[in-house]
Amino acid sequence: MPVQETLSSWEHLLETVRSQTTARRVRRPGQSPSTAPIPISLQKLTPGEKPSVLLYRDTNSWCPFCERVWFALEEKGIPFETEFIDLSNKPQWYLDLVPTALVPAAKIDGKLIYESKDILLALEERFPEAPLLPQNPLENAIARQWVEEAETNGFKDAAYNFLRHPTTDAHELADLQATFEAKLDLLEQLLENYPGPFFVSSFSLVDLMYSPHLDRLAANLPVYRNYTIKGNPRFPRINAWFDALKHHPAYHRVRSDSTTNHLLLRRRWGVEPIGNPVPLDDEIAQTSHHRAETAERLSDNHDVAIGDILKNSGAQVLAINGDDTPIRDAIDWHLRLLADYLLHGNSTPLPWGRIGGKDNSDPLVAAVGAITLAYVRNRICAPRDMSAGAATAFRHAADTVLSALY
Repeated sequence: MPVQETLSSWEHLLETVRSQTTARRVRRPGQSPSTAPIPISLQKLTPGEKPSVLLYRDTNSWCPFCERVWFALEEKGIPFETEFIDLSNKPQWYLDLVPTALVPAAKIDGKLIYESKDILLALEERFPEAPLLPQNPLENAIARQWVEEAETNGFKDAAYNFLRHPTTDAHELADLQATFEAKLDLLEQLLENYPGPFFVSSFSLVDLMYSPHLDRLAANLPVYRNYTIKGNPRFPRINAWFDALKHHPAYHRVRSDSTTNHLLLRRRWGVEPIGNPVPLDDEIAQTSHHRAETAERLSDNHDVAIGDILKNSGAQVLAINGDDTPIRDAIDWHLRLLADYLLHGNSTPLPWGRIGGKDNSDPLVAAVGAITLAYVRNRICAPRDMSAGAATAFRHAADTVLSALY
């Protein structure tokens, strides 16, 4: 069966899916296949008007400190531009600009500020609308104190020591766990000071200080330490806090999905999993706007995705006499099948492979297809390439198509 004759063209897929989602991103020159989200707040600007905020953040959207600032900008609806900094090869101009050489940094009305906490406070002072500090003076002072203490109370050190420490000694791990749990107990006590789900009476900078770290810990601890935060009866207020975060659209634009967090920890720190990954959320995976977003991303970015798969997945070694045309065609076909499945769900026929228990596919195409689907499942990164919800839908669809075909 000629693989090119079974599915819609990319042009047709893109036209169809863009009628179903408003999600749009821009390609990043020199960073293919990565893309960047377009801040919704830019719509507030008049034609030709420049944003008053320039955010410098990491290329791959992995940095929790950058996420704090991005979250605040999105939450407050502040128009901003982004300059991405490659942490593995920082440009000299950035090293000359920022004394710490770290990200994030920001220019607010042309004034350079670095350190995430200081940027958050500066944004609050410059943009008092949609405040992220309480208006009540006493509560405002308490929130500011807790913002400061989030950097000095040892929570991050205790958390990441427990998560990443290379020891396998049971007693040492138990001590690390106990130290971390004591810090979580303190957060639980802070959350009890006000009747709502947040650290103070409303969502604030205190929540922004903790959300990127707690999100990553909740995703990774079950996999790498067999320890859970979400669903743990010891921490009911922290769990109520996680539930309340879900009602903030900005949170979903800036957060990573669990699989991105798992893969990053293993690749960056060499930590080996001892438990199973958190299962993909079926409800999120089947949500139509998440499926439409990821189908749009795949359709719009298919050319660089194919190039990336050819270069990095290992599929190219299957080329015969150096001709990779059949490999490229098979990659293209499987990605279009995946996009079509994301658009139409279970109504999309999966036209070959082990359908009815009969494998009638070409061995070369089948091998390339299996490599392609497995590779892209773990290649995408949220929110670098798409939102966390879209990434969940993408991985779920790749798993479904792969298991149905092969």
